[in-house]
Amino acid sequence: MTSLGLEEEYLLLEPDSGLPAHHAAEVQELLEAEPGITPEEIQRELLSCQIETATPVCETLPDAQAALLNFRRTLQRAASRVQSIAAATATAPWIRQDYPELTDKQRYEDLRVSAPGIVGDQFVNGLHVHVGIPDQDSGIQALNRIRPWIPLLTALSVNSPYWMGRDSGFGSWRVIHYRRWAVQGIPPVFADVADYERRITRLSGTGAILDRGVLTWVARLSDNFPTLELRACDVQLQAQDAVLLGALTRALVVTALREAEADAPLLDPDPELLDAALWQAARDGLNHHLVDLATAEPVPAGHLLRTFLDHVGPALESEGDVDRVQAGLATVAERGTGSERQRRALRDGGIDALLSLYRDTFTQEA
Repeated sequence: MTSLGLEEEYLLLEPDSGLPAHHAAEVQELLEAEPGITPEEIQRELLSCQIETATPVCETLPDAQAALLNFRRTLQRAASRVQSIAAATATAPWIRQDYPELTDKQRYEDLRVSAPGIVGDQFVNGLHVHVGIPDQDSGIQALNRIRPWIPLLTALSVNSPYWMGRDSGFGSWRVIHYRRWAVQGIPPVFADVADYERRITRLSGTGAILDRGVLTWVARLSDNFPTLELRACDVQLQAQDAVLLGALTRALVVTALREAEADAPLLDPDPELLDAALWQAARDGLNHHLVDLATAEPVPAGHLLRTFLDHVGPALESEGDVDRVQAGLATVAERGTGSERQRRALRDGGIDALLSLYRDTFTQEA
């Protein structure tokens, strides 16, 4: 079974206003005192209203979901002790006009100096999926082959419709926000590991980015683990939806590894087409058409999802994930993506209903 790891970023919000609550330092202290949480699970993000977690290396989807739910429950209790809500939304619906408080770390101060306007708006949270790879060479081949399917995974994950107190018109404003960084979007095709490293080194030498950690490609090889890391998805309201995206990503990477080993033809869409497809996926989610990158034609999102499932079906079978994925997709079809649920809550019950949605779903199992 191929290893899987999930990283989630969360916001701390004020329980009445929904504005970001800069209490991450206090929450971190409370989390560190919990016997059921390891230090590796607790990470601070750029802003002091954010907390990040990473699961252990997992093999099964139930293990990944159990790890996420354990952390979420503990975080929810800690947040409530400092009069905050822990929210798994990929953007803060409301923010103050004042410049936000950063986490006390020199790297984050360096980031602020390098891109103050972007850092000041970085109230965004993603889901990062790590899939184990045999080695970097095979990882590069898999990275090249997953590119045409990344917009579909983004569309399935959209969970950030609100920004600055208004509806952005996008299912994932987080994805659009990231387009402001110097290196963004779906990565190019790389000839091999040496080509990958050469291009990163040259980018780092321009001064446009602080270091290779600021490569905001939506997929890349991890610098710290033997994994391919997909960063194209919004954080999810519920842990089970994060695990669903993890399963689909794992199946896609396993499929790509098998294709590379068989020397199957590589689908390499024009870069501007990939870019437009990702933008469209962030805007529309699953509600309208998406780009079939094999034909460059718009197709109904449901049709493209079925094509994707046919593509990764053997990998889902071999990983033992078919039943759980089918159930997860049926649930998403019934209740909608995170963005649809957020819009429905605010429309029907205003800010109180939206904040209740954040509270209620954070530790919900199904």
